Amino acid sequence: MKIALAGAGAFGEKHLDGLARIDGVEVVSLVSRDRDATRATAAKYGIAHATTDLAESLAMPEVDAVILCTPTQLHAAQAIQCLDAGKHVQVEIPLADRLADAEAVLARQQATGLTCMVGHTRRFNPSHQYLHDRIVAGEIAIQQMDVQTYFFRRTNINAKGEPRSWTDHLLWHHAAHTVDLFAWQAGPIVQANAMQGPIHPELGIAMDLSIQLKAQSGAICTLSLSFNNDGPLGTFFRYICDNGTWIARYDDLVTGREEPVDLAGVAVSNNGIELQDREFVAAIRDGREPNGSVAQVMPCYRVLGALEAQLSG
Repeated sequence: MKIALAGAGAFGEKHLDGLARIDGVEVVSLVSRDRDATRATAAKYGIAHATTDLAESLAMPEVDAVILCTPTQLHAAQAIQCLDAGKHVQVEIPLADRLADAEAVLARQQATGLTCMVGHTRRFNPSHQYLHDRIVAGEIAIQQMDVQTYFFRRTNINAKGEPRSWTDHLLWHHAAHTVDLFAWQAGPIVQANAMQGPIHPELGIAMDLSIQLKAQSGAICTLSLSFNNDGPLGTFFRYICDNGTWIARYDDLVTGREEPVDLAGVAVSNNGIELQDREFVAAIRDGREPNGSVAQVMPCYRVLGALEAQLSG
């Protein structure tokens, strides 16, 4: 399978590393906005074609699929562009930063029948997969999820600490991870509330956000997000269940008493991004809907749209 990857930033390289470990996959084109940096990254990963124009990659007949790691504001339009070109597409989270744009991608995917997957990585982290398997087996049921998503980003930088050309968003990006994960683990969300802190005078976004969710099952979720947190960084998921408590930190899992949980055998890798890419490739090869398809994650974006309406109302 031949893949084009757009967006050679911090997460673009995570995908390139993951794809390199999947048999029968070759990245044949790399797209990014800085020509020299794109060529350098392409050389590093042995990618023959480098360009600043996505359309140039989409015109390559050998390209089967595209992975988009571009700025959030481009995701929806570029996903539709890929589908219109007859290419399967995986869009890094979030699918969009407006509900109408997300709905437009779903409509185009349904019209084309092509694979369109969104990078909701929490569905693939072995820590969350381990608990999902136990939930599906009826061994545990979530009572409450308590989630903290904390960064120190008072300037516009990416995960590598480099300047960004676009503005990240706590609601549409970082909350999307947890909103989708909670629904995947506890069932459909039936109630959602949000409050936000002051708007940053230059970035134009809220730097602190609090969200409450309730699932049809009765489980609740409390989510705290901040770009102001000068302390331990990242996202920490506490699962309070009827039969145990666990804390997930990306690909690692401990009990509520900080006892490590052995995740060997949960998946073929302990890398969530690699597992996400493996699912994308496998779904295309098998002609099936992937875990994390645009249809499966759309309820998350509808909740985010409702929360945005609350916050702006």
